[in-house]
Amino acid sequence: MDRLAHYDSKSGEGEPLREHLLLVARRAMDFAEAFSASEEAYVAALLHDLGKYDEPFQRRLRGEVRGVDHWSAGAWHALQRYRFNGIASAVAIEGHHTALKEATDSFLKGLSPEKLRKEHPLGLLLSYATAEQLSSENISLPPEGKFMSLYKWGMNNAGSMLDIRMLFSVLVDADYLETEAWFHRDENGKRRYRKPSLTLDPHHALDALRQHVNELAIKSMASAVMKDMRNRLFSECLASGQERQGIFTLTAPTGSGKTLAMLAFALAHSLEHNLRRVVVVLPYLTLIEQTAAVYRQVFEKFVSSKDMDRYLLEHHSLSGVRRGEGTEVVTDNDKGRWLAENWDAPVIVTTSVQFLESLFSSHPSACRKLHRLARSVVLFDEVQTLPLSLIIPTLGTVSRLVERYGTSVVFATATQPAFSHLDNLVKKHCEIGWQPREILPDVGRLFAIARRNRIVLPQKTMNWDELAEEIGGERQVLCVVNLKRQARLLFEKLKVKRCTGLFHLSTNMCPAHRQKVLETVQKLLRDQSPCCLVSTQCVEAGVDIDFPVVYRSMGPLDAIVQAAGRCNRSGRAVTGAVYVFLPEEEGYPNKAYEQATSVTKAVLMGADSAGMEVRAPEIFERYYRELYSVRGIDRLNSEGDELLNAILRQDFADVCRLYRVIPQDTINVLVPYNKEMFLKLKEEANSAGLNRGWITSARPYTVSLFRPRSPHDHIYLNLEPVSIRPDRPEESDEWYIYRKEEDYDPDTGLNPSLSPEVIIA
Repeated sequence: MDRLAHYDSKSGEGEPLREHLLLVARRAMDFAEAFSASEEAYVAALLHDLGKYDEPFQRRLRGEVRGVDHWSAGAWHALQRYRFNGIASAVAIEGHHTALKEATDSFLKGLSPEKLRKEHPLGLLLSYATAEQLSSENISLPPEGKFMSLYKWGMNNAGSMLDIRMLFSVLVDADYLETEAWFHRDENGKRRYRKPSLTLDPHHALDALRQHVNELAIKSMASAVMKDMRNRLFSECLASGQERQGIFTLTAPTGSGKTLAMLAFALAHSLEHNLRRVVVVLPYLTLIEQTAAVYRQVFEKFVSSKDMDRYLLEHHSLSGVRRGEGTEVVTDNDKGRWLAENWDAPVIVTTSVQFLESLFSSHPSACRKLHRLARSVVLFDEVQTLPLSLIIPTLGTVSRLVERYGTSVVFATATQPAFSHLDNLVKKHCEIGWQPREILPDVGRLFAIARRNRIVLPQKTMNWDELAEEIGGERQVLCVVNLKRQARLLFEKLKVKRCTGLFHLSTNMCPAHRQKVLETVQKLLRDQSPCCLVSTQCVEAGVDIDFPVVYRSMGPLDAIVQAAGRCNRSGRAVTGAVYVFLPEEEGYPNKAYEQATSVTKAVLMGADSAGMEVRAPEIFERYYRELYSVRGIDRLNSEGDELLNAILRQDFADVCRLYRVIPQDTINVLVPYNKEMFLKLKEEANSAGLNRGWITSARPYTVSLFRPRSPHDHIYLNLEPVSIRPDRPEESDEWYIYRKEEDYDPDTGLNPSLSPEVIIA
C-alpha cells in the first residue's frame, strides 16, 4: 500500500508520500540555490516527513489516532548520517510544524527514538522510519561529506542562528507551497500553484524612476539650491549603485529627496549585480503608506494596475490578523495573504518590527519569507529609531545577510548613528563586523548646502503659559513636544488665547484625521495664512511640511534635527528659526528617551561653548558615543544580558521571546472620527467578520493602543472585539471597535474615559 503524505476528506484522495517528498525537495533546492545551499536543502526536504512512512502516522490520516510526531525521525536520521553537517537540517526538520527549539547538545541527543518513545516532551506518539524506506522508493540521499552545512557548530552567535533560520525558511516555504497546491487541486485533480512571481526588471524600473524625478522637478516649488541638492543626491545614489555589494550608509539631510534617491541606488545596484528584490524597512506606518504611494507612482509607468499589488507589497500590522504566533490574513482573495506569507514580490515595504522580529523568530509563519532576502537590496530608513538595547545582535544578523547571502544593505537617515564604533562587538556575531561605506562622497558639503535654518539653544526653562504666549505671537509656527498630554495641554492654552488657525497632531488621532489636519495646514502655509500646529514627535519623520518657525521641546538630538527638517524645508525663505526650549515640567515617553535627552543636553552645552553647529557630523559622533556609554552597549555583550545568553545557548524559542523591537504589544481600534464610515464599518464587521477588504477600509480610521497588561483591564469595557467569522464564536484579539463615540474629540482625537492611564501607541 502506498504511504500517504496528506489525505483530503472531501475528495477521499490521498497524496503519495514519495511524490510529496520529491516535489518539496526540488522546490527547496531551487530556493536555496540563491545562497549555494541546494544540496543541504534537498537533504532537509527529503527527510522532513520521513516519519510518515511508519504506521502510526498512516493511522492518524485514517482518523484512528491523534497526537503523532512524524518529524523527529527525519531529524534524527540527519544527525546520524551527516553528523555536524546534519545539525541545521535536524533543527529545521524538528521545528517545521511547531517552531525552532534549540541547537544544543542536550536537545539534539533528545531526538533519539529511544528517548522519544520512552518520554516524548509533547506527549506525542512517535512515528518512526529509517532511510531504507526512501531507498525502497528509489529515492537516494547524498552521501556523507557531499556538502558543507550553512551552520557551523560551536559558533554560538546571532549569525549562526540566521544560517539555521535560512535553511528552515526554504524547507517551510517549499513544504507549505506544495501542500497548498495539492489541497487546491482543480477539477481534473491537477495541482493548482500560485501565479509565477513577477520579476524586479530594474532596467525598466530605473527608466520609470528617472521620468518620475524629472516630472517632479518641473512641478517643484522648491528653491534652486534645494533642487540642485536633490539632483546631486539622486545622481550620487545612481552612481554608487554600481559599486560592489556590501553594507552602505546614506547620510542625507531632511527634505533632500532621500526616498527616491534610495530607490535609485537599489535599482542601479540590482541591475549591476542581478539582484532579485528591493526590501524597504521603515519604523512607522505613516512612512510606509507615504513611501508605498510614492513608489506606486513610479512603477505604474510600466506595471499594470492589476499587477501592482503583486509587484509592490506592503506588509505591516494593519495588513493582517494575527492568530496564535503567526500572521494570517483572512480574505476572500488569497493573493494578499499569499504574498504577505512569503514575500514573493519584487518590492516589499515593511516595518522595522515585521522585518527584524522575523529575522529573530522561531516560528514557521514568520521565518518562511527569510530566504527571499538572499540576493536582495535592503533599505533601512530612519535607522536612528532602531532600539539600542538590541543593536549588537541586530547588526550581527544583518551583517551575516551581507556576508553569506548576497544581500546589500543601506542604513539611511539624516542623523546617522555611529554604529561603526560597535564593529568589534558586531564581529562576535559575524566575521565581517560593521564597517559600512558612505554612499555620498562629501556628506558635510551636502549638509552645508541644505542648511535652511538656524537652531537656537535654550537659555532658561519655560512654563506652558510662557510658551503659549511666545508661540501665540508667531504668524506661522510648529511646536513639537515630547508627550501627548503636553500637546493637549499646550493646545488648550492656545485655544483659550484664541490663537488663529490652531491645530493639534498626535497618534491619539486616526490616520484620516491626521491627514486632514496636515492637508489643511499645508494649504494655510501655501496661502501665507496664520497657522499654529502643536504636535508630538509623529510630525518629525517623513512628513512633508514647511514652517518658517519651529519650537522643539528639549529631546534626543536626532529628534531635534528631525524637527528642524520641518523648518524652511523648501528653502524659499532666507533662513528659518528653530527654537529649542526647556519646559519646567519635564516628561518623556520612556526611560531610553529620557537618557537620550540627558546626553543631548550635555553634548549641546559643549557644542554651544565651542561655537559648533548642532548638526555638525562631529557633534553626532560625540552624541552617539556618549549615548552608547550611558546605555551600556558594552554590557549588552556581557553575561548578564538575557538575549545574549539565549543566543549563546542557540535557544531559538527564548531569542524569539526576548527580541522585541516594541516591548509592549499593540491592538487596533476603529474610532468614530468619521461617523458615517464608523457606522458602516461597524455594520460590515458584524455581518461579514474580519477580512482583508474590511481591514483596508478601516485602516484610516484606526488608532493603536498598547495592549493592556491584564485581560481584565477596564479599558476593555470601551472595546468591542471584531468577530473573525460571524457564524463562529471566534473573536479577534487584535481588532476592536470603540464603543463610546463621545470619547473621540474632533480636535485632539481619542481620550478614553474609563482608563485615563491607558497608553496610545
